[in-house]
Amino acid sequence: MTETQKTAKLSLNGQDYELPIFSPTAGPDVLDIRKLYAQAGVFTYDPGFTSTASCDSTITYIDGNEGVLLHRGYPIDQLASKSHYLEVSYLLLYGELPTATQLEDFEARVTRHTMVHEQMHNFFRGFRRDAHPMATMVGVVGAMSAFYHDSTDIADPWQREVASIRLIAKLPTIAAMAYKYSIGQPFVYPRNDLDYAANFLHMCFSVPAEDYNVNPILSRAMDRIFTLHADHEQNASTSTVRLASSSGANPFACIAAGIACLWGPAHGGANQACLEMLKEIGTVDRIPEFIARAKDKDDPFRLMGFGHRVYKNTDPRATVLKQSADEVLELLGVEDNPLLQVAKELEQTALNDPYFKEKKLFPNVDFYSGIILEAMGFPTSMFTPIFALSRTVGWISQWKEMIADPQNKIGRPRQLYLGQTTRDYVDIENR
Repeated sequence: MTETQKTAKLSLNGQDYELPIFSPTAGPDVLDIRKLYAQAGVFTYDPGFTSTASCDSTITYIDGNEGVLLHRGYPIDQLASKSHYLEVSYLLLYGELPTATQLEDFEARVTRHTMVHEQMHNFFRGFRRDAHPMATMVGVVGAMSAFYHDSTDIADPWQREVASIRLIAKLPTIAAMAYKYSIGQPFVYPRNDLDYAANFLHMCFSVPAEDYNVNPILSRAMDRIFTLHADHEQNASTSTVRLASSSGANPFACIAAGIACLWGPAHGGANQACLEMLKEIGTVDRIPEFIARAKDKDDPFRLMGFGHRVYKNTDPRATVLKQSADEVLELLGVEDNPLLQVAKELEQTALNDPYFKEKKLFPNVDFYSGIILEAMGFPTSMFTPIFALSRTVGWISQWKEMIADPQNKIGRPRQLYLGQTTRDYVDIENR
């Protein structure tokens, strides 16, 4: 962030104030209003903080108008096509792509931390069997600070590093355990001979009674889902992690806060909402009816999984994931799954419809990830937990960056107060 010679002038009550302007390496200039309240006695008003930079960061950059997503400067389509999740995790955490030796060491450290403390098995059993996996994950991840006391001191760089590796390594195990618990199957321990994505699929779908071999096409698709969800700049859950960490909370508490925020249907539940929409459509012959409803501005129906709040052009993640979706559906077939038949037909209809082309309502990453996870056999209740374990490395990278930032201070947003002014208490008998 570089302060330029440019300034903005604010005229208020007959007095002028100079606001410094900062220029990022990419994106629009930023007005520095940090001294505005002290100098002029006013706050700015920005519900949702959609026009406010809450921090400076070097991790992820998004240009929604151009459909650009960069991690440390690398385009997401290149990373998803040529790299894999743990290599991208290294990039997010440390700022550069690893050498072969660095990557081997990093993968080994993650692999050796995939098991969870054995007493955590008992913790799972405190939840009702029908508990949502996200509820379980919020509780279990928050409780990690009760099991791993040696990595909660945020002032110790080594403890921050250990906590980072533990969270990346153990979140797939915890998510798989939440799934197994919800369906009444025994927990499956992680295996060090499998890669990150294959290990997760094995923990979810294998049972002690028979062998389970992970198909490499499914493993690659799972890895791409992880990679494409690894980080997405200062979204709601990332901002939640940063706000929680600004108070000095331990890393496990901060990540649990991020998971809780991600649980909201407006954030992490988009691919689940997409699948629920496909169930509502039901059969291929009803697609024209729902397409017409989506075009009707007076109809509240929304075509979930198309378009994106941030990306006003195409979602750069969707192009790569479409390839994996096609591969998975070719492998597993759609003939016996009406839901997937609807998804494929809806995709082609929307891609060829002039209305959707004009409005740039293209299938987004949630559409394709939902299709892939449904085809693999995951229930919709597991979609957001998978999103959470994918995003963990992004949250941790943002958390580490914030801890090391000399400008770090506890978050304290202001407000536009519209309530009652001072009034006297009235005794209850006189009300």
